[in-house]
Amino acid sequence: MFTGIVEALGRVEAIETAGSGTAFWLTCPFSAELRVDESVSHNGACLTVADKQDDRYKVVAVEETLARTNLGQWQVGSRINLERSMPASGRFDGHIVQGHVDALGKLESVDDRDGSWLLRFSYPPTYARLLVEKGSCCVNGVSLTVFGLQGNTFQVAIIPYTWAHTNLQDLAPGQPVNLEFDLVGKFLLRSWEVAAATTA
Repeated sequence: MFTGIVEALGRVEAIETAGSGTAFWLTCPFSAELRVDESVSHNGACLTVADKQDDRYKVVAVEETLARTNLGQWQVGSRINLERSMPASGRFDGHIVQGHVDALGKLESVDDRDGSWLLRFSYPPTYARLLVEKGSCCVNGVSLTVFGLQGNTFQVAIIPYTWAHTNLQDLAPGQPVNLEFDLVGKFLLRSWEVAAATTA
């Protein structure tokens, strides 16, 4: 369980083939504290620490994860948004995030507002029912407030702290992002669909 509050930026140090998947070696400020089998959100995708060597650690993305996320586009040197799982005594500073990416979105535009940034993302239209004005969406592992819904796009406002401490600043229009829609919204929608089907 995560909250979408990025803890640190990691760096991809090496990439290896792992059968039909891909292994990534990364470094980050808390590499030494990680343990094998620990879950860490990488750009919003929950991955398990599989190995540790000195100041770096390894995670493996299986074929399904590579198909559903932007992990397959990582390169050596890529900066990755990282968040360790929330302790039971922690605070929900963002929203409930599972680390299960729902879809790939795409950055459509960046508007520099002299101290803040407005980013517009597009997403597969089938997920439109899961986005509401002033609701939450996790973008590359960052909990953000949605507004400016237009067609199959939404807008978010980025404050200087978030801009400086995440890889949102590295994005260029056209690049893919990992999207996880609000869990509460998904449960409500599913409950409504089941209820509608049983009363039809």
